[in-house]
Amino acid sequence: MSWTDHYQRQAAIRTVLDDAHRDPASALTTVPTPFTDRAQLLRALHYKWSQVLTGHLEAAVADSASTEDGHVQAVTAAHQRAAATCPALRALLDHHRDDPALRECLQREQQLLALTAGLAEPDEPTPEITRVGSALQQLLRSGRPEPERPRTRPFGQLRKLIPSR
Repeated sequence: MSWTDHYQRQAAIRTVLDDAHRDPASALTTVPTPFTDRAQLLRALHYKWSQVLTGHLEAAVADSASTEDGHVQAVTAAHQRAAATCPALRALLDHHRDDPALRECLQREQQLLALTAGLAEPDEPTPEITRVGSALQQLLRSGRPEPERPRTRPFGQLRKLIPSR
């Protein structure tokens, strides 16, 4: 990708986000050049969200206490700050979250959330990490406070909320 391509893509994303600020439901009625299809555009939008979220997560976790409770709270606060920083982007992605083009992107985001919050360990099976991250993500989207956790097992209550297979 040349610098010209990069700048064209960034301009197209800004245009889409301006449209999404007005109405997230109709922001993707047309796919701007240089994107070839809606799937490519959605993945680029999610990549932009991932950059914002990752920056907030890194800063929050670095500032949090080294306990698991501190990491869950830090992830919650970081997600809220990232969403507040980019409300149109977050609304657009939420509106299109069931689009198949975003499936892998959302799974990677869920894994990142679960691992960063300390609710899953890297050596756990990937589907389990994704499942835990999905539950956390649903809680973050809903704006509900995180569930009360016992001190001996900080993520025990959250795991109870996750539907079993």
